Amino acid sequence: MHKELTLEEKLEITAKALEKNNMQAFVVDTCEQAVEKAAELLTEGETISCGGSVSLLESGVLDLMKSGKYNFLDRSKCQTNDEKEEIYRKSFFADTYLTSANAVTMNGELYNVDGNSNRVAAIAYGPKSVIFIVGCNKIVSDLDEAVIRVKKVAAPANTVRLGVATPCSKKGECLHCENGSGSANGCQNPSRICCSYLVSAYQRQKGRYKVILVKQPLGY
Repeated sequence: MHKELTLEEKLEITAKALEKNNMQAFVVDTCEQAVEKAAELLTEGETISCGGSVSLLESGVLDLMKSGKYNFLDRSKCQTNDEKEEIYRKSFFADTYLTSANAVTMNGELYNVDGNSNRVAAIAYGPKSVIFIVGCNKIVSDLDEAVIRVKKVAAPANTVRLGVATPCSKKGECLHCENGSGSANGCQNPSRICCSYLVSAYQRQKGRYKVILVKQPLGY
């Protein structure tokens, strides 16, 4: 049934489901509108940070973050691992954390997988507000489909981007795809990027999550 739905219907169904789970949801047509919406949700001078995200880069939201209007805790400027660790910890005290999601279900759930775990940790707790920039390519029917999406799409692409030699970077999908969709199944490679898993469902803190759904594909 879901495959027969138009993109707009998918986005609207997903947005309504997110709202029912106490998350704010916004549907925009373009990346330019996503940047405008993100700017509306931010306050000049506030402290912001982000996780590694191709979506933030492709949408133009990363440029907004670097515009000088905000106190941006920018790990890309760090020279050492110790400096990065400090940024990771300071991010827990940020006013707003910006990121994407590995998948968003039409049931209103956010699914995120992390290797270093700083991103899923900040999403779950710490920053006062979390803004997600999510392309239409990341909308899935349910959590089972979200798991498969990460194993067959997001993880392999990100390992290539990061230059890590995991089995999925060579095979194009997780080793365990053929053995079932268990989310934690995977390799035991030292460079594995699928180490911590976070499902965000109904939120007790209403409105902390703000999800901007874009009618364009973004990231992996």
